[in-house]
Amino acid sequence: MAGNSSKTVTRGEQMLALRKRRWAATIPFLRGGFRPFFFGAATWAVIAIALWLCELGGKITIPTQFEPVAWHRHEMLFGFVGAAVSGFLLTAIPNWTGRLPIAGRPLLSLFGMWAAARLAVLCSSMLGLWPAAILDVGLFVVLSLLAAREVIASKNRNIPIVGIVLLFGIADAVDYAGAAGVISPDLGWRGAIALIVILISLVGGRIIPSFTRNWMAKQGIKRGLPTQPQSLDLLVVVSTAFALLLWLVFPENRLTGLALLLAAASQVLRLSRWGGARTFSDPLVFILHLGYFWVPAGLLLLGLSVAGADVPRSAGIHALTAGAMATMILAVMSRASLGHTGRELTASPMTIASYACVTIGAVLRVAASLGLGDYPITLDIAGVFWGAALLLFAIAYAPILWSARVGEH
Repeated sequence: MAGNSSKTVTRGEQMLALRKRRWAATIPFLRGGFRPFFFGAATWAVIAIALWLCELGGKITIPTQFEPVAWHRHEMLFGFVGAAVSGFLLTAIPNWTGRLPIAGRPLLSLFGMWAAARLAVLCSSMLGLWPAAILDVGLFVVLSLLAAREVIASKNRNIPIVGIVLLFGIADAVDYAGAAGVISPDLGWRGAIALIVILISLVGGRIIPSFTRNWMAKQGIKRGLPTQPQSLDLLVVVSTAFALLLWLVFPENRLTGLALLLAAASQVLRLSRWGGARTFSDPLVFILHLGYFWVPAGLLLLGLSVAGADVPRSAGIHALTAGAMATMILAVMSRASLGHTGRELTASPMTIASYACVTIGAVLRVAASLGLGDYPITLDIAGVFWGAALLLFAIAYAPILWSARVGEH
């Protein structure tokens, strides 16, 4: 029996060693999910926003079967945000489980599905919706199944996050059904927004106080350190999820508006306990707080709109998307790209410029919805700043994402 056990262990060690050699032999760009998906997210965001602004200006007609506004929403949510979520999940799984990351050909296959889906959606007026839907939804289903296998095998607690990714894929499928005229065209994208806001609440509630506390400790700050998630944090996440569920099912009900306003108030209270103002001198930390600030701002604007105030629905939606989602994605992508490649956690001038651009773009986009300034001009300027933020990230981080980790070959 002892001999058999020893032989089994030896084979396991050999398999692990083989996987490590294969991982080391892959090109750097395919050694971690954050590399292709973060680069793809930023690159596609720039392309998609440029196409959208040209469509709005009447200069081109996007060859998609989606209505123009529906295409814009779909590609921002399931294209740009979907790539960022994929990169985050593939990068987080090894940290959660202690297992080797998905790399090489399997990673290339996943990224290829995402890239092919973008082209299929773009050209769906010629190809139809089925090829795009199969590739697009298939990515999130495969990704969630792979993640579930890893998380369950290691008995990790993060299965709810995997569940959110699977539900995000279902929302994607619903959005295709809406584009095909089978169901309401609003259900899919509203579900996607709700899920990503919940994901930000969950993940942000872990990493923001943790990173802030670590930074404060290095600065010698001993008072008012943020704590790890407590009962209040759970209550905030639950109240936000409940309010967004009501918005998904009863989007015009006044009680939904009240629930959104209460969720916004609870999110403000939560954010205030993290001491974000004291981190202004470190852009990599401060941007996390600024990105999270857009969550209560968006819930407030959306709640006021649903409750009957003279606030357009698009103001709250863009605060949550162009504001919260885009800023948090930039914050996480830049920090993770530096940290997971062994580089110093310091924001370069281009990184700081990207943070400034995404903030200006989000503010102007919400302002346009609120009727502050000439709408077409403000919208165009907002789009240029927002796209510039992702372009700056792509330029600054491409050399990092495409090259080996510091100390590796």
